[in-house]
Amino acid sequence: MQALPKIILTSLLSTSILSSSVCAHETSTEEKIEEIEVTGKQVSIDKMNAVKTPTPLVDIPQSLSIIDSRQIADQAFSNFGDILRYTPGLSISQGEGHRDAIIIRGIQTTADFFLDGFRDDVQYYRPLYNLEQIEVLRGSNALLFGRGGGGGIINRVTKKANLETDIIGLNASLDSFGAYALTFDYNTEINDNAAFRLNAFYEDMNNHRDFFDGERFAINPKFLFKPSEETDIHLSYEYIDDDRTVDRGVPSQNVDNGPDVPLKGYQETFFGSPEENFTTLQAHILRARVDHEFSEVLRGNIGVQYADYDKWYQNLYSSEEVVVTNGAFSEVELDGYSDATDRENTLVQANLIGEPEFAGFKHTFLLGLEFGSQKTSNSRRDNVFAANGDDQLVIPFSDPLVIPDFSYVSTSRNRSSDVSFLSVYFQDQIDVTDWFKVIGGLRFDRFDIDVTDVIVNSSFSRTDEEVTPRFGAIVKPMENLSAYYSYSETFLPRSGDQFLTLNLDSESTRPQSFKNSELGLKWDMNDRFSLTAALFDLDRESYTSVDPDDASQLIIIEGSVTQGFEIQATGYLSDKWYISVGYSYIDGKVARVDDSGNSGNKTRQTPENMLSIWNRVTLSDAFSIGFGATYQDSYFVREDNSVEVPSYFRVDAAAYYTLNETTRLQLNVENLFDEDYYPDAHSNDNISTGKPLNVKLGIQLSF
Repeated sequence: MQALPKIILTSLLSTSILSSSVCAHETSTEEKIEEIEVTGKQVSIDKMNAVKTPTPLVDIPQSLSIIDSRQIADQAFSNFGDILRYTPGLSISQGEGHRDAIIIRGIQTTADFFLDGFRDDVQYYRPLYNLEQIEVLRGSNALLFGRGGGGGIINRVTKKANLETDIIGLNASLDSFGAYALTFDYNTEINDNAAFRLNAFYEDMNNHRDFFDGERFAINPKFLFKPSEETDIHLSYEYIDDDRTVDRGVPSQNVDNGPDVPLKGYQETFFGSPEENFTTLQAHILRARVDHEFSEVLRGNIGVQYADYDKWYQNLYSSEEVVVTNGAFSEVELDGYSDATDRENTLVQANLIGEPEFAGFKHTFLLGLEFGSQKTSNSRRDNVFAANGDDQLVIPFSDPLVIPDFSYVSTSRNRSSDVSFLSVYFQDQIDVTDWFKVIGGLRFDRFDIDVTDVIVNSSFSRTDEEVTPRFGAIVKPMENLSAYYSYSETFLPRSGDQFLTLNLDSESTRPQSFKNSELGLKWDMNDRFSLTAALFDLDRESYTSVDPDDASQLIIIEGSVTQGFEIQATGYLSDKWYISVGYSYIDGKVARVDDSGNSGNKTRQTPENMLSIWNRVTLSDAFSIGFGATYQDSYFVREDNSVEVPSYFRVDAAAYYTLNETTRLQLNVENLFDEDYYPDAHSNDNISTGKPLNVKLGIQLSF
């Protein structure tokens, strides 16, 4: 790690440890601290929805993070990925410029996203406008979520209609690039037993990249019906429309004796077609959930989600490193394709949660059932250049590029898949003594997939039945301090997380497996400040990765091992100072001999050291400031380790001024010191360039 981040890390950890003496005292009440608003029984500042049981965070034997609505509003990021950079153990992948893609503990995924506990696995950019909190669970855990989630999962918790508060909120923002956004939040009580909430937003996009623009909007009406004191019924409909430029960044440039590095000096240059690089998404998501308390020790819920996604993207992109002739950049190769996906998800979940006394022990059990279907059709057409009749073409290097004539005419994929699944799971946490708890459970999954390939006129099908365990032990020498060990497993069918990789070769291959062992510590220093740490070992069997020689193709990597540790401190150091600090060390390596020659190499896009910090300090009744920073080590883009993205250290800042009871002004500065950096990548020649200094001015109105 570089010297500066070392100094910062040492200082921050020292501050966090020393803060225990500060936090141990009763804090003053000179200023009222804004709390997370609790709506119904869904959101709690000391519990996590994703674990499905009313378990305090200190008693959960798993590393996790919660980003609440206050931090989401304070940081004012437009992108889901930007706010996730402020959590340990997690980095962002580029997603080819048209989707969210994350890497948790060295495991990349485009599908391990959940929305109020329901799978949300289509490839798109997820908005932030209607979120109560973001939950990050690290480590494999099929028991709660089923297939996938090898490194962990992300669960978005949306704002709910509630009977407690009438809300009218309107936010507007404008940044240095001319991008602007409007959000609206309205909640009202219809009568004593019903409430209505409406969240909506519109965003006009722009940034530092040539030719980039876009717009998206969404609307999310919600109802709460409360037929009795014991029963809540939540209904929700969300529509999302996203239309933007697909930007896959810059290619690499050669370095004698390697590894190669991202192209320097062309942070704004667009390596694609200004007219033909775009993506569109229309999503309709309907949800219904019923929560019922049968008694003081027994409750249940059942939920149904239907979602229809229509996704289309097409792009040209650089497919090889830039050619250098006589010391100057002379040529670059382009490739491209058009891709369309339609998906319908129908999901049903039911959970029974009990907290009985049995055989002299207190139990917290979870019994669950999940079933559903997912129907997907996907087609891809390669581009063909008029100059050579091929999908790849070397063109002269220039800024901007002169794009030759081409069209998307050659169909390279036309597939449909029909997935059905059934899951049953049981988990029990037993309080053996006041200071010792054990947790154990099993999940059975049946996963059926039928794939039809129109081009080759063939069909593939496979049925997987998997039983995955979870086990943990928790020692609590004090009520607010716990040490734990946990072991968990998950699996991913050979069809992949987007159901595209099942073929004759993989049809008879068992699912990919993940095994996670974890040793951790959690300490609630008081009711407003906590410190957590975890050591982990994650073993993954063979998996697919983007071919470094052809970003549109996949290759097989014969397994990896990821080891590391994470530490985070979150809460109030005083009434006026909130802080969130996270650090992770991750060592990910290709662990098994394979034909690609990658054995012993670093896993893709896995920085060894990552550090983040966010502060919010109240200086007066009207004025507050925010300060944050993220550091990320250098990393290799792919398992061939031929291109290395350099480390970076980025600083963000904010200021907040309350004019009166209804109006607040907000100023956010991203990349305060105008750092040149490369935040993420997809393949060796698709590497994003970071935004230069960006100032965003916002106004928040509430009535």
